[in-house]
Amino acid sequence: MNVALMASLPAAHSADAIDVVQVAFEPSADGEAWLLSSDFSLSLSPALEDAVNKGIPLYFLVEFELRRPRWYWWDDRAAVATQTHRLSYHALTRQYRVLLNGVSGNYSTLSEALDAMSRLRGWRVMPRERVRPGVSYEGWLRLRLDTDQLPKPFQVTAITSRDWNPQSEWKRFNIKPESQKSAQ
Repeated sequence: MNVALMASLPAAHSADAIDVVQVAFEPSADGEAWLLSSDFSLSLSPALEDAVNKGIPLYFLVEFELRRPRWYWWDDRAAVATQTHRLSYHALTRQYRVLLNGVSGNYSTLSEALDAMSRLRGWRVMPRERVRPGVSYEGWLRLRLDTDQLPKPFQVTAITSRDWNPQSEWKRFNIKPESQKSAQ
């Protein structure tokens, strides 16, 4: 049962936006899970850049949902997964630190740190048996700033200001795993 999906989507239109550019959904090498890889277009508004440079960490959430559309009832949610990414600046070392799913990296410029955050590779989103061969599913993916983890004064600002609440639209992609017979 080999399924690989690669969807290219339009790039972001504004300079301070988040957008899903490309998505790949495929079985893991060991055959026990489904892996999600994605590229994002990611840039920060001047207000967010200033906040990071002053030592305020920014937390971003990657959210994934897998749904099986049904005509007679609401869509069936086959899987839901989230992953948190943290962007921070350390004044003593003059480096940006990115924490991606427990693995950290240090970067000398904000641009390099954002490039690292914009590439998601090999994320195990669910066990292989969650999807049935030959059944059509819809995958949904987005990246957004987690405003709940901002300091309280900035949370209030994030409610009313688009500069403090960047997020991509939900991007939909179709998945239809092959049956065992057609994969052989």
